[in-house]
Order: sequence, then C-alpha cells, then structure tokens
Amino acid sequence: MDVTTTTSTITTTGTTDQVYNPDGVLGKDDFLQLLITELQYQDPTDPMDSDKILSQTSQLATLEAQTNTNETMKQISEAYMSTSQFNTIGAIGKIADVGNSDIRLDESGSTYFEIYFPEDAASGTLQITDSSGNIIKSVDLPSISSGVHPFEWDGTDSSGNRVDAGVYQVNVSYNTPDGEELTTRVGLYPIESVRFEEGEALLKLGSSYIPMQQVKEVYGE
Repeated sequence: MDVTTTTSTITTTGTTDQVYNPDGVLGKDDFLQLLITELQYQDPTDPMDSDKILSQTSQLATLEAQTNTNETMKQISEAYMSTSQFNTIGAIGKIADVGNSDIRLDESGSTYFEIYFPEDAASGTLQITDSSGNIIKSVDLPSISSGVHPFEWDGTDSSGNRVDAGVYQVNVSYNTPDGEELTTRVGLYPIESVRFEEGEALLKLGSSYIPMQQVKEVYGE
C-alpha cells in the first residue's frame, strides 16, 4: 500500500523538518526513514508514546507485506501469461472449431468464405441453408485437393433469385478418391500459426486471424 502525499511535515519542539517527495508517493523505505527521523528528533523530556511507535511500526509491517504480496501477484500473473502463451503455441497443427458454420451475406449481394478439406475430394456437394435449415443453394463440387479452399457465393438461390441479406450456413459432403464419405463445413480449420497482440492470442485459421476466445474447441486431426 502506497501513501500518497506531496510534502510530509515532522514537528518537534522548536524544530520543523520538511521532507520533499517529488514523486508524491511514499514507499516502505520512505515510511521507515520518516519513522527513524521522527525518533531522532523527539523531545527527550517528552518522548513519543510507545503506543504511537507500535502503531507506526505495525503500519510499516503492513506496508511491507502489501508490497511483497503485490510483487508475488505480479510474478504469478507473468508466469501464468507465459504458460498460457506456451499452451496456445502447442495448438498449432490441431483443428479449431468456432462452433458454427455461419456466413454473413450483406447488402452487396455476395460473400466470401473458406472450407477446409481434411482429405482429397473426388466429388462432393456444397449446401447453403438458412436459419430454418431450408436448402437455399446446392452446388456440385469437382475434385478438390486437401487443404483450405476459398469460395464465393453471389447471393442467389438454386433458381438464380437473389436472397435476402442475413446469416446462412454452409456444409459440405464429399467422397475421397477411395470412396470414403466425409463431411466438413465453414468454421473448422487447422491452426496454422499463433500471433500475440497486446497479450491476446490470435489463431491463423485459413486466411484470417481469430481471437482464441472465439474458438469453442481444439482437437487433433
């Protein structure tokens, strides 16, 4: 606990000493020096009351304990941040799930999104649905290699009609060259790298950096 002040005055019989503190803050060392100075200049015929000395000594001990506690908490905080960053780096190469397959179509009438294919796709179908699960558009996919691939939707349904701006969902089902049936969707991406900005971890998912707080689950492939 710091004691905020600008000038501390110690009054004794016939003597007044002023201790100038340019920073305006008294730490434990300053507080101890003031106590020693006060004892040195006390009136021998009227010494300080023992209760007052005990009270000031107690305050000094409290200040010392508070200072040590603050330093310990700072060290714990720094250690926790370091451990947290190390654990986040360990997520590189794993799969991050943001918890939904949402894309947003704005008034411009088109939107861009990315899909991660864990395996090569020999053929497949991409479906865009509304919030009620109705299929708005279904697109047959050609063969696609594994990895993250970009897509652009022009904002029209399967009949070519423009749909309203809003939130839609994108899901994909596909067959591998070996005939295995797999699914994927928007919102599932491998963590390619981690960037730290002002203590916040940002995960590189596809071509974007996403705050760690937006990720709902991380798991191995």
